[in-house]
Order: sequence, then C-alpha cells, then structure tokens
Amino acid sequence: MLYREAGDFKTSYASDSQTFPIRFDRWRYWAVVAVAFGVIPFVIDDYWANAVAVPFLIYAIAAIGLNILTGYCGQVSLGTGGFMAVGAYACYKLMTAFPEVSVLIHVLLAGGVTALVGVLFGLPSLRIKGFYLAVATLAAQFFLVWLFNKVPWFYNYSASGQITVPERTILGVAVTGANTPAWAKYLFCLVLLFVLAWVARNLTRGSVGRKWMAIRDMDIAAEIIGVNPLTTKLSAFAVSSFYIGIAGALFFAVYLGAVEVGEAFGIQKSFVVLFMIIIGGLGSIFGSFAGAAFLVLLPVLLKNVLVGQLGWATDLAAHVELMIVGGLIVAFLIYEPHGIAQLWKLAKEKLRLWPFPH
Repeated sequence: MLYREAGDFKTSYASDSQTFPIRFDRWRYWAVVAVAFGVIPFVIDDYWANAVAVPFLIYAIAAIGLNILTGYCGQVSLGTGGFMAVGAYACYKLMTAFPEVSVLIHVLLAGGVTALVGVLFGLPSLRIKGFYLAVATLAAQFFLVWLFNKVPWFYNYSASGQITVPERTILGVAVTGANTPAWAKYLFCLVLLFVLAWVARNLTRGSVGRKWMAIRDMDIAAEIIGVNPLTTKLSAFAVSSFYIGIAGALFFAVYLGAVEVGEAFGIQKSFVVLFMIIIGGLGSIFGSFAGAAFLVLLPVLLKNVLVGQLGWATDLAAHVELMIVGGLIVAFLIYEPHGIAQLWKLAKEKLRLWPFPH
C-alpha cells in the first residue's frame, strides 16, 4: 500500500526524529508545497482567492497561534478576536505613519506589538487558570474592541470610524489595496504562513515546546522539575499573540481592505478560531491547518448547495450552517476530542498495517 517502511532505514537520531520520518510523507509534503507555490498562483482567480485561499491561509496562522497557547501550553483564551484587532490597528498605524517602509515589515511589527499586548494580558495566567483565565481573556476581548472604538487616534480621527488600507507594493507588485491581483494576495499570505508554520513546528518540538507541554500536563510537577511557570506561560502568550497579530494584520490589509473593529473582530471571531483548533485537533500544527480548512470550506460548500442548488434563503442557510458547525463541535468533543489530526493519524496507521488487522 502507501505507507510501507521496508527499506526505509534510519541511520541517525536526527533522521529518526524528523517531522516526516516516513519517505512517502516527505514526498507528499513537498508535492503539496510545490503545488501551492508553483501551480495555484498561475490558476487562481479573484473568487477562489477571496472565498477560499486567502481566508484559509490567514485563519491557519491564527489557529496555529491559538493552538500554541491553548493546545500546547494549556492556557485557555477567548480573546483571539481582540488580539487580531491589535494586529490590524497596529499595522494600519504603521502603514500610515511610515509609508516608505515595506508592508512586510509593518505586518511583522504589528505581530510584535500584539505580542507585547498578549504578554500584558497573559500576566493573570500566573495566578489563575482554566475557566477563570478564559473569563480574563474574554474581558481582554471586550476591552480591546471598546478601546479601538472609543479612541479616535487609532483610526486617525476618521468620521466613519473605519480604517482603510493604503496601497502598498512589494517588488513593484501591489499586495494591499483595491488593485491587488489575486495571485499576489495569495502568495504574500502563503509565504508568511509557510515560514510561521515551520517556526512553530520547530518551537513545539524543541525545549520551549516541551516546557509548554509540561505546564499543560501538570504545572506543579513541571515547576518541581525546574520549568519556570512565569517565563514559560508568558512566552506562550507572546508567541501566540505574535501569530494572531500577524493574522489580524493580514485579515485587515490583504483580505478585507477596510474594517470596523466591532464587526470584523468581535467575539464571534474568537469563537471561530477556537472552533478551528477544537475540530482540527488541540496540540497539533496539522490540526490547525485541518480546522482552518474545514471551517473555511464548509460555509462555501453549504452556501453553494443550500442557496445555489436548493434555492434556500441566505439567512436560513446561515442558521443551518451554525447548527451544523455546533453539532460537529459537540460530536468531536464527545467521540474524538483530538480532532481531525487524530483521525488522520489513525488512518495512516491502518494504511501502514494494511492488509493485516489493526
């Protein structure tokens, strides 16, 4: 079958502990990367970019960030939407204050600003955890949305209260603004996701990730064996907020172009990203991708089927979508708490033993 390991020998510790120890997995990974970088940019159009590809890439970055905090470090957060708003508004202020600087630098700096804010709101995690920490991060969500709504400096005293992205280019190609081609949006987000996912994978497999998981599994035991809960928890908040801030900057600058904080980054955004890591799989980088793909593709599929094929009203289809997503979350929590990532892992194990019984 596909996953045969006969002749696939490991001659060093590095080769045995690599991310894809099976040769077929490595081939499949590089094939996906080759298609993503070498094929899709030449065939993508505005519909597929705006409806599927760009939202998936941005939500995948946000899901990886939240998974680092909740899945790997065990710190529950309901403030993802607020931290995305920090990234969006930081990017906007930087783009308008320093128009000569590359938009890539602005996006990364927006992630850095969000990391600082995340550390500030992560300080309560040193004293509280579980439900109480979730309430604290929920308070951060509402406070940040209120702040960006009430302080005109953040939206440059615009009468409408909206922020609108100025056009910026990289190597002469527009990546923000109304004239941005679909392939440029896609490639800009894809490159950032590729680099950030690679960094996250290496972080979670190294000493930093092991400290996060030790705190997640039992914080008292982790402290006894020498893990510093202060630096470990705050580092998780910082890295997670950095990723979420970049996602918020891209969501504003590349995807929407103009946002109003209450509509774009409300509490529903926090729950959407949380649902992604629940369905995809907590404590799994692949689960972040799977959950983001699932919750981006499902509404598009349901809209095409219910509205386009069956002729249902749009509002009815939206309510049915919410019911289906809610039912799936409950089903995953009951029957497979580790999400799509665990199902994929079990499927690969069965393929490796086929045709013999498991």
